[in-house]
Amino acid sequence: MPTPYDEMWEKLNLDLQAHEGLLAVLGKFYGDIYLTQDKRLKGMEYLDFVLSEVHGLRIKELQEAKAQSRKIIGTFCVFVPEEIILAANGVCVGLCAGAEIGKEAAEKILPRNTCALIKSFVGFKLARLCPFIESCDLVVGETTCDGKKKAYEIFADYAPVYVMEIPQMKNACDRDLWKAEIRRFKDKIEEITGNTITAEKLAAATTIVNDRRRALQRLNRLRAASPVPISGRDVLLINQVSFYDDPIRFTQQINKLCDELEERVKAHQGIVPENTPRLMLSGCPMAVPNWKLPYLIESSGAVIVGEESCIGTRNTRDLVEEKGQTVEEMLDALADRYMRIDCACFTPNTERLDNITAMAKDLKVNGVIHYGLSFCTPYATEAFKVEKALQAAGIPMLAIETDYSMEDVEQLKTRVEAFVEMVR
Repeated sequence: MPTPYDEMWEKLNLDLQAHEGLLAVLGKFYGDIYLTQDKRLKGMEYLDFVLSEVHGLRIKELQEAKAQSRKIIGTFCVFVPEEIILAANGVCVGLCAGAEIGKEAAEKILPRNTCALIKSFVGFKLARLCPFIESCDLVVGETTCDGKKKAYEIFADYAPVYVMEIPQMKNACDRDLWKAEIRRFKDKIEEITGNTITAEKLAAATTIVNDRRRALQRLNRLRAASPVPISGRDVLLINQVSFYDDPIRFTQQINKLCDELEERVKAHQGIVPENTPRLMLSGCPMAVPNWKLPYLIESSGAVIVGEESCIGTRNTRDLVEEKGQTVEEMLDALADRYMRIDCACFTPNTERLDNITAMAKDLKVNGVIHYGLSFCTPYATEAFKVEKALQAAGIPMLAIETDYSMEDVEQLKTRVEAFVEMVR
């Protein structure tokens, strides 16, 4: 069926027929998982609209930005400092993909035992199905895992790629390396945009990104209430959308939604009964449209009250200090803030164990489900230490490894239901 965006998609070299099929499937999947919920907040209508226009209106906005000589920078990781992109008048969009698309094409150039997230973003490119990737003037990778690091070498044959080196430890020399990487990234962004990053512009950009983090922190504080005022899958959607929506508009909308949430909390209104088991998700990120596990959890008599992941508190927990007066002082503040990210790529990673147990206690959870993508070695291995830390705190954990396919849904449902019954 023709749409107002067909000409735009054709110019982006999308496979129009396959793309139409993708949007149809995505629409039904979204409707079944999100629009069937009871007692949903009115503020979620904005998120529904954004998802309905995920490849339409937002892509049109990106094309309009390009027409104004702004550069579109795509990223795969929360380590990439968006503040620098905004300070150079660029537009930052997240590119991680959460669907089993283009798998066969991806496996022609990647090992079969590569994690689903990597195969997905490569598959989307090879199958010509992602208008975000096709809109990018630069794609920024990072060395958070060996799979991504080597995949970027191949991906560079299909798109302009720049890779940031992420330290694997947190000693003083590692912090020095990371500061140098941020400075190198700043130079690259200035080169590709043709714009000089000044202290004034970097300060303004830092405030914009911090304001978005503050709005999401506010959301997380409100959902800690009992009864729980918003579903975990709705908050996951909010976090997912934060990676590609306009940051100022998004922050305004989430603060409006939080106003509505505050009224609900004051009225002691929840989306589930007060005695519903409270669970926390931990582990790998869940990119759009990876909603399988949250849906299974909340269809099994529990509610998700927190996400310890890159699409969750790992991305929003810390702010960049805004006291710097010079570009150099601000780069130091960026280096310090981003080095506090507790990704499983680090060794040792006791920060993450401390953060998970503290978060689980603060949210008064009955249990934690640790989510790992198949073949994601860092998080699969770290799950062992996470479980020990949680056990010491008296909090049960269920470790789940899965991918983006629907083949294991019944098996996962059985395991999740048993875990919910146990913690109940």
